[in-house]
Amino acid sequence: MRKALFALLVLFTLAAGTPAVAARPQWTPQTYTAAPADNPLKGFLPFAGDYETFPHSMEWFYLPLSDVMTGPRKFDWDAFDSQLDAIAARGHQSVFRFYLDYPGRPSGIPQYLLDEGLLTRPYPDFGNNGVSVAPDYSDPRLVAALENFITALGRRYDGDPRIGFLTLGLIGFWGEWHTWPYDGTTQPENWMPGDDILTRILQRYENAFDRTRLLARYPSPLNKNLDIGYHDDSFAFETLPPTSWHFVQRLIDEGVTGKWRREPVGGELRPEIQSCLWDQPVSCTQYEDYSESVDQTHASWLINHAAFTGTGFTGEKYQRAVAGARALGYELTVTAAKLTPGRASVRIANRGVAPFYYDWPAELAAVDRSGHVVRRWPTRWTVDGIQPGDAPTELSARITTRGLRHGRYDIVLRLPNPLPGGTPLRFANTSQNTTSGWLTLGSVTAR
Repeated sequence: MRKALFALLVLFTLAAGTPAVAARPQWTPQTYTAAPADNPLKGFLPFAGDYETFPHSMEWFYLPLSDVMTGPRKFDWDAFDSQLDAIAARGHQSVFRFYLDYPGRPSGIPQYLLDEGLLTRPYPDFGNNGVSVAPDYSDPRLVAALENFITALGRRYDGDPRIGFLTLGLIGFWGEWHTWPYDGTTQPENWMPGDDILTRILQRYENAFDRTRLLARYPSPLNKNLDIGYHDDSFAFETLPPTSWHFVQRLIDEGVTGKWRREPVGGELRPEIQSCLWDQPVSCTQYEDYSESVDQTHASWLINHAAFTGTGFTGEKYQRAVAGARALGYELTVTAAKLTPGRASVRIANRGVAPFYYDWPAELAAVDRSGHVVRRWPTRWTVDGIQPGDAPTELSARITTRGLRHGRYDIVLRLPNPLPGGTPLRFANTSQNTTSGWLTLGSVTAR
């Protein structure tokens, strides 16, 4: 009996005296699912308006320069702010362009320049029939006006959370930096300004904007080394090589096929194919392969107003168009997470065709069993620049559960949109809350 009691005593003593070895936290795989088609700063967008027929996070608009510029250095921003505010009130960001000459619309040339005798040229092309006029882009008064405007625009709006992207505009028909056929080819006249003036305009844009992303219509020797992306306004129609004036061939010729890794690409689906491209089979009389166009351009967003008009698309056609919108831009997914009460770590991969271009800061939080956020931790994490196809980016931050009541807490992650009420960035994970933006990484216990 004594031997039995002694044996039990030794057993209990050994058990009590052997310290438990804490298991090291392990990376826990996170499950992928397709991200929402209305993730911010990507996808299809309509011309500005209140539409519920198709998922989107941005809206497009044009504005004549004459609406805001009233003198060489005088500006009335009310019309511009009203448009930005109306779009922001719907939780969306704006993509826009200022113009001087839009065929079929009244001139956008500031009145004071017309009063000073700026030379203008009427033309019948593109259904214009003299409604708009082309200005003399080489007139020093106009060049100075454009430079002053760009500086004032950047000073007031660079980094404005209401703005998603800015296309340069101002020069040429529709602000698309061409005056064809009046470019010295089809017609002997050349209405475009010289490279010296275009260089001044481009440099002024780059100097005026550090945070808001800029896009030019055409790749060229003048912009290839600038922090400016591109927009293809004839997407899936005049996009693919080898035709010399097609968008990708221009990228190839200028040696900027990889510029998308740091600067965005956007544009517009050619209006004639915005609807028929999603038929099965495709019913357009002329078009290019959409998936191939996306893959070669790495486009993040496209105007596709046909998806929003009337009752929009329905049935399988709608689903094909949603898949087309989702294929644009980034798709960020957390592949794995590792948590302790003192640290949170994640691995993030990009399954899309382009990076996210803005450095929105991420935040972590603890959520109690009733679903309330009880503590937040700001981080220095950003996801901008995570490239498609690269190995997952690993991010780690200190957290602490000290002071929380005993119990288990979910640790969640999100990248809030800096636009109040704006669509949050949602990760491509099954544990992503698509309304609040919080992604559940796992749980920890506060003791």
